[in-house]
Amino acid sequence: MTSRRLARGTAALAAGALIWSVAAPTASADQIRDEQWALKTFEAETKVWTVNQGEGVIVGVVDSGVNQDHQDLTGQVLAGGDFSGTNTDGRTDGDGHGTGMASLIAGHGHGAQAGIMGLAPKAKILPVKVRTDGENQDLQQNGLAEAIRFAVDHGAKVVNMSVGGTSRFDSPAREAVNYAASKDVVLVAATGNNGDSLSGVQYPAAFPGVVAVGAVDRQGRLWEKSSYGPETTLVAPGAEIYRASAKTSAGYGVGNGTSDATAYVSATAALIRAKYPELSAGQVINRMIRTATPPRDGSAVPGSRYGFGVLAPAKALEADPVVDGGSRVNPLVGRGESQGAAGGGVTEEPGGEAVVPAAGAGGAGGGGWFGVGVAVGVALWGVLVGGVVAVVVWVVRVRRRRGAGG
Repeated sequence: MTSRRLARGTAALAAGALIWSVAAPTASADQIRDEQWALKTFEAETKVWTVNQGEGVIVGVVDSGVNQDHQDLTGQVLAGGDFSGTNTDGRTDGDGHGTGMASLIAGHGHGAQAGIMGLAPKAKILPVKVRTDGENQDLQQNGLAEAIRFAVDHGAKVVNMSVGGTSRFDSPAREAVNYAASKDVVLVAATGNNGDSLSGVQYPAAFPGVVAVGAVDRQGRLWEKSSYGPETTLVAPGAEIYRASAKTSAGYGVGNGTSDATAYVSATAALIRAKYPELSAGQVINRMIRTATPPRDGSAVPGSRYGFGVLAPAKALEADPVVDGGSRVNPLVGRGESQGAAGGGVTEEPGGEAVVPAAGAGGAGGGGWFGVGVAVGVALWGVLVGGVVAVVVWVVRVRRRRGAGG
């Protein structure tokens, strides 16, 4: 299918996920499991699930709703909320996108090695439905801000937003993001599927405090349509991703997009929060940043394309006394925004620097790496001007001395 949008219009909330998605009627459930290459890359069975599976953590999925009856999600989906105008508890999905993301986070498969397994198969999903393409186009609001607040207020410690396209001028959404950060919640969102840096990282991913996620393919290369910019934090598998479909209780689909990558990062955050419940949201984010794997193409990190690198769940679950004993502040809260909005937001608690600065970090109102470049340029100009002035003063003094002694 083409790129999904959660509402029409220039300030629409666009799905940061599937560029194409087709049912897989010729593939059996066992083949579906075999095609989950991301789990093999993560060594999920041997190095992740033997450590933790996300028990006790609620992940809010702000999306098109979740089909609670899918065979790979039964028992995983809590009663949630609906801000799309359809008056449900979030456990219906006429689009399929939200069901797919939920399956990548907390799918448990079925039978013997069959169906979709999520990276955090024992986490619970809190579905929060927002306006989707084709539904209630007369609504003036898409419900993103309300959805974020609902997820936070109903126990979600991680909120997955495989959506995008809202404006940086969306004050309610910005305030909701700040509210979530103040409540120690990890927010994860998709960078977008525009495939360039000109349009930049889309919102809500670009809001300070949010983990902005891009997509890579099987070879670990940046997916060709993954949007990027100074706000990019991490990248994760997002090409040829098999996931559950909402069409039937036994349906599956495959697609490409930064949405799928976002779901894997959210699942990793859930794993960390389950294994180390005493860690703050900032420390969870720092764990993922510090343990990310460098890109295979040798790109420098941190950078605008890969952020701090490729997600590495197994490493993120290992003991890390530097992070665990360090600052509890979210390192992304003070991140600058390259699209011109002022940085900043809430500060979780006073004192201490984050263990690792955000990709493209700048002060409030900074412009990421651009802002850093400007600052350096100004400093060098100041040195140059100061040097010239010093030389002029020296020459004048020498001439005066020569005149006095002549």
